[in-house]
Amino acid sequence: MKLLPCGERGVLLELADIGEVLDWVAAIEAADLDVVDIVPGACTVLLTVDEPGSLPAVRDAVSRLTPAAGTRRDDATTVEIPTVYDGPDLEDVARLTGLSVDEVIAAHGEQEWTVAFGGFAPGFGYLVREDTRLEVPRRHEPRTRVPAGSVGLAGEFSGIYPRESPGGWQLIGRTDVVLFDLDREPPALLTPGTRVRFVEAGR
Repeated sequence: MKLLPCGERGVLLELADIGEVLDWVAAIEAADLDVVDIVPGACTVLLTVDEPGSLPAVRDAVSRLTPAAGTRRDDATTVEIPTVYDGPDLEDVARLTGLSVDEVIAAHGEQEWTVAFGGFAPGFGYLVREDTRLEVPRRHEPRTRVPAGSVGLAGEFSGIYPRESPGGWQLIGRTDVVLFDLDREPPALLTPGTRVRFVEAGR
């Protein structure tokens, strides 16, 4: 882990992978540090404070933490996502993984996913889990239009497009769940740490 300065009120943790990110976020939250925000990324965690004078104490506290591998929040919310598995790339994912279509659907829904971090578009969560059977590359040619609610896979992640946009993920299904709503608090349904379970709602 590397601790890097990030402006006058921030410190950035550089980590090896998403597993370390999740472990460090859990450890920082449990330590109840005097921080304003904890912002996870694919290989980083950004911590910000109210006043520059608080930063040395936060850096010192973080440097003394020893995260436990596999530690996750016990109080995390679980969100169920009804999903129709009829995506245009479903058969390609089956071919890439060596699974049948039925096995792809079962593998996607049989375990909980965790929102590791957000990005790409408001409401988009990068979902991870320990099962690696569904790791597939992005499409060679991204689509210019991916409908809102499309459920996809890319690398180690699964995700749901919160609105229509271009995209290169392998699409395996779709949902009607609203991922981002400014009239909701918080607007994003899938925030870091949230657990997600995909429930088959048709094919």
